[in-house]
Amino acid sequence: MDVSVFGTGYVGLIQAAALADVGHRVLCVDIDPGKIRQLQQAVPPISEPGLGSALEENIKAGRLLFSTQASDAVEHGELIFIAVGTPADEDGSADISHVLSVARQIANAMEANRTLIIKSTVPVGTADKVMACAEEELARRGKPYLSVRVVSNPEFLKEGSALADCMRPDRIIIGTADEEARAQLTELYAPFCRNREKLMFMDSRSAELTKYAANAMLATRISFMNELANLTEQLGADIEAVRRGIGSDPRIGYHFIYPGCGFGGSCLPKDLRALLHTAEHNGMPLRLLRSVTEVNDDQRHILLRKLKPYFPAGLAGKKIALWGLAFKPNTDDMREAPSRYLMESLWQEGATVHAFDPESMSECRRLYGYRDDLHLCATRDDTLEDADALVICTEWKNFRVVDFEMLASKLRAKVVIDGRNLYNPQQAADAGLHYRGIGLRHVMPEGPAV
Repeated sequence: MDVSVFGTGYVGLIQAAALADVGHRVLCVDIDPGKIRQLQQAVPPISEPGLGSALEENIKAGRLLFSTQASDAVEHGELIFIAVGTPADEDGSADISHVLSVARQIANAMEANRTLIIKSTVPVGTADKVMACAEEELARRGKPYLSVRVVSNPEFLKEGSALADCMRPDRIIIGTADEEARAQLTELYAPFCRNREKLMFMDSRSAELTKYAANAMLATRISFMNELANLTEQLGADIEAVRRGIGSDPRIGYHFIYPGCGFGGSCLPKDLRALLHTAEHNGMPLRLLRSVTEVNDDQRHILLRKLKPYFPAGLAGKKIALWGLAFKPNTDDMREAPSRYLMESLWQEGATVHAFDPESMSECRRLYGYRDDLHLCATRDDTLEDADALVICTEWKNFRVVDFEMLASKLRAKVVIDGRNLYNPQQAADAGLHYRGIGLRHVMPEGPAV
């Protein structure tokens, strides 16, 4: 099928690459000429496993094209994805102005019937607004006889495995009451349903809410475990034992019940705020989800709270090694990452940060520039030179194995604050380290405390 995609951000580019990879002819459009030139050279603007090779292969095969002209995309695609950003307004609501602007551009250039597929994460009722916007533009042009169909098709990608998720989806949610659109989407996604039927059809408002509800549930599980982890420390229990105990219940399972230093990224925080705004605007405040957000806001500061007692004279002048900048592994995304809250707090305390991340160094430099209290190191171990303490923010696989004796010899205060529970507390204590995880039973090393 001939498909166009408006927006070459995270969602649009991943979707385009996946559709081209199964044989569809895809044209992507973006207003940024520099970004389009970069993509035409198969250079991905984001870090995502497998994306670079997928771009290269499908561009070479002629299945994936890029343009800055909206008219090219409207002429090319019988199916047109809208995958532009929906940034949060100051009140937490999602700004759909870019979505509506694209709908107008499409209607303004249409010379034949088209199906618009909303891939952006949008508030409930957006599909109706897109339909009204497109029909209004067609009427203004004197072409009300042209048909525009609008489908809600939310994404459920996980950063770090987004392309794999797109190629092997758990489910494909399609919100439409239009039979022709339903037939088109069935054909479009047929290559992804060879093992089993994954398409789930519903009305557009239910599809829009499904996206928010899924992320709200995941965020709830994370905040529940973080709050429980903080309680286990006070009770002298071990959150890892508790996690295994409850995860073995098939009604609960092991997904998203790992305690840590708070969730971040581009989806969960923003989508929670947007859903809370929608609920309050409709007179139905979501008390549980408000608490989920409050727990996460507090959890973002737990690493600093665990670190400060080891330095009663204050952190001014201290050098803190930091492993992990991205909000999760296998991405360079630092949006609302726990590392940012920690670094900014450490700088306010007068400390210096020496950080390493396998993917996010350039993003960190873009965000914070060059400053005397931030040093980006070439390797994880380089951060340890003359460091007073180590803090772990991201569970990259190359952080999972460490020489505790080496850490103890390098760290002047022998303090390790682990925001992802990567290590065994007893092994760390045996090496003389003051190791603190999230909800783990604290094992004191032999010898004097720091």
